[in-house]
Amino acid sequence: MASTYLTRTFGTATNTRIGTFSFWIKISKLGSSGDKYIFSTYENDNNRTICKLNGNDQFEFQARSGGNVDLRFDTNRVFRDTNAWYHIVITTDTTLSTASDRVKIYVNGVQETSFSTSTIPTQNVVPHYLYSGIAKVIGAYANGNVNNFDGSMSHFHFTDGYAYDASAFGEFDANGVWKIITSPSVTYGNNGFFILKDGNSVTDQSGNSNNYTVGGGTLTNTEDCPSNVFATLSPLHKTPTGQTLSNGNLTATNSVSNLRYNNCSTICSSSGKYYAEVKIDTIGGETGSTIIGFLNADKAVTFQSATDFYNGQDNFSAGWYSDSGAVFYQTASTWQTLSSFTTGDILQFAMDLDNGFFYFGKNGTWQNSADPTSGATGTGGLAVSGLGSSGDTFGFSSTVRNNGIYSWNFGNGYFGTTAVSSAQSPSDGIGLFEYAVPSGYKALCTKSINSQEYS
Repeated sequence: MASTYLTRTFGTATNTRIGTFSFWIKISKLGSSGDKYIFSTYENDNNRTICKLNGNDQFEFQARSGGNVDLRFDTNRVFRDTNAWYHIVITTDTTLSTASDRVKIYVNGVQETSFSTSTIPTQNVVPHYLYSGIAKVIGAYANGNVNNFDGSMSHFHFTDGYAYDASAFGEFDANGVWKIITSPSVTYGNNGFFILKDGNSVTDQSGNSNNYTVGGGTLTNTEDCPSNVFATLSPLHKTPTGQTLSNGNLTATNSVSNLRYNNCSTICSSSGKYYAEVKIDTIGGETGSTIIGFLNADKAVTFQSATDFYNGQDNFSAGWYSDSGAVFYQTASTWQTLSSFTTGDILQFAMDLDNGFFYFGKNGTWQNSADPTSGATGTGGLAVSGLGSSGDTFGFSSTVRNNGIYSWNFGNGYFGTTAVSSAQSPSDGIGLFEYAVPSGYKALCTKSINSQEYS
């Protein structure tokens, strides 16, 4: 959501002591990026609600009224998986006689019990987030609408006057994985709402017409959702530090002139066929400012904290250079010289790990007279054996320097905040791309990987 936030002022509450929040979040920024607010309320410093991930990646939930801390819970658990969706449920019922039952927090279906700070509300206290007539802000701190949540949100519920545990909104599957219930059977009460159900809609799906408003920024849609995780660029894998990732970690920016910054997709695979696209937003001002290709996630030196690493520098990655069009691999040896590319171009990448070939394309045309559907022939493709061995784990990878900016589309249907114009889908119907996806190739996401592994 980056600079985006949503807002709505509540009317008269059904019950100011009982309520439930349920929401799914996918995190983009970690640690030093500071506080990342999920939702909040604010009248003044004495009357407010804070629900956030702090600078140590811990979950904090607190409410003040009249200058008193009515409740506060700071987890010992840290939230640092940028590839996963977290489901958080906060259940409040301050009428209960058992103090420990008055506020319950669940993470992925399991009640959280380990807190560095734990202030249990007194019986019948009215937490600020259940007040009538206050503005509830999602995605930012309501005092100035700052410290925005950077990442994605989905299926955001609030039930006014009704306390539910996590099982109302999710369930464990046969493998013990926590899964979303997309249409839970709950009662919402006067101020209750259900937004972000299907994409980026802030229209209330609870039946109450308690619609939210986008107060700032751009709320974009994404195919990435709690039931199907799509690849992004990993903020944990970049060399050296300092690169900026944005738009859900799909856009990479580097303002440093003399160092290259490398990233790899959060999802990699050792089998299957996968397709992805990159739009060059700004090419940058130096030779080799943008280098994009493939990487052996098991063996590439960038996973060993190399500095100034770029695709094609070692024996386990390949990089297509923007200025010359050369594709380097095996310690900067040239495999082929393709077309150069610049600002506005859309590059295509096909990874056939079943037959052992990588393919490069530009603006709808496959380079080197390549045919990604040629199977074992590998027409116009770079052999996997040039980057490692069959069975190694590979991902899409990219490098940028000197004001270069590029945006990946792993099937989310966007380059940055701009939707693809033609919305082409793979044969399984999962994902949206600018250009036609070669037959047999899929988006790099959990559903597609699972279908390829078990087909």
